[in-house]
Amino acid sequence: MEHIYFIGIGGIGMSALALYFHSKGKEVRGYDRTPSDITHSLEEKGIAITFTEDLDFIPKHYTPENTLVVYTPAIPKEHRQLVYFQEHQYKVCKRSEVLGLITQESFCLAVAGTHGKTTTSSLLAHLLVENNAPVSAFLGGICENFQSNFICKGTEITVVEADEFDRSFLRLSPTIACITAVDADHLDIYGDAQEFLKGFEDFTRRIKEGGKLIVRKGIPFEGLTYGLESGCDYQITKVRIENGGYLFDIEYTNPENGEKQIAPNCRLYKPGEHHLLNALAAVAVAHQAGFDLIDLGKALSTFKGVKRRFSYIINTEKQVFIDDYAHHPTELNALYNGVRTMHPNEEITILFQPHLFTRTRDFAEGFAKSLSQFDRVVLLNIYPARELPIEGITSEWLLSQIENPNKILIEKSRITDYLRENPAPVLVLAGAGDIGVEVETIKNFLEK
Repeated sequence: MEHIYFIGIGGIGMSALALYFHSKGKEVRGYDRTPSDITHSLEEKGIAITFTEDLDFIPKHYTPENTLVVYTPAIPKEHRQLVYFQEHQYKVCKRSEVLGLITQESFCLAVAGTHGKTTTSSLLAHLLVENNAPVSAFLGGICENFQSNFICKGTEITVVEADEFDRSFLRLSPTIACITAVDADHLDIYGDAQEFLKGFEDFTRRIKEGGKLIVRKGIPFEGLTYGLESGCDYQITKVRIENGGYLFDIEYTNPENGEKQIAPNCRLYKPGEHHLLNALAAVAVAHQAGFDLIDLGKALSTFKGVKRRFSYIINTEKQVFIDDYAHHPTELNALYNGVRTMHPNEEITILFQPHLFTRTRDFAEGFAKSLSQFDRVVLLNIYPARELPIEGITSEWLLSQIENPNKILIEKSRITDYLRENPAPVLVLAGAGDIGVEVETIKNFLEK
């Protein structure tokens, strides 16, 4: 196909695919609901984008014979452009289908899991680039080392984030797969935790013949294990904090012959035990792909992180401001532990925007417990994303369950007013909705 049209081109996964086809010399254009940093960066590369459903934006030379249409499940079925392409017999595919076709043709390294997959896949891509691998990477976040969610250093190896939402990861064909966590989520899709776990089990069956599976120790699938505890095939040992980061060893014990390899004195400048686990998972996948363990360990020190994954926006003696994508109770626990590790004696305020009515309903007890750990809780209204409201499921309802007297619900427009009246020496912004748009405004306010 000469032309690729994306409906939902501003999405983090969609934009990576758009950049991939653009790098292949295809004519790429598309629609998104609102302008964003991602759509601006695509437009700067010459990709035309519309923010209306106007059919006139579709070029006359786009025909069913020469055009592939890619859409995201977040797009409503009645979207005018989507309906037009379907009615006129264009080849219309979900993003996951297209990514699946790409992985079939390459040595694919896929990272799945309820938490940690974006950071782990970004770490993996970084390690491979540092070791001169011919890799293309499709990431679920903006990797700070590349300032992009798409990396193209070759096509022999692909790194992909295997997304469990809508069972998208069942389209992939990994050579080596990694599963970081299987905490229940997306119960609006799967129904219950057992069916959610079955989705991951089905994903393991997508591994190519002769391929390998790597799992966090304790996940109930047969494969190489990684973790901080003893008895793992890949283990982190001798952890200490030094110069604002972690210093540690990585040990690999070959399960076939018992031989041990050690990568000593590895460094990682991302706080929190979860980041150590993400780093270990990335090293394990790259090592099983044939790269040297010691070289991989050395490359960890230059990883800058992923935008909105424990990102320090301000880090001074007077003010700390951290932005994070956490939107599940387990992620909020990991976020709290990371912040408390780095700022043990400070008052920590969390500004949290719940994401999805169903997720808020299904994990309300977990959210209440994880949020209660913070010294102050500032709650915003639920970000609906693709959902309609559910009666009784509101931020007021969630707030009532938080066992912390220092809690408040405010409108998003009142954030700076609240901070003016209630200074927050350590402020943590968290959520997967549109709360990230407020980062620059809050940063400017705090700096003044």
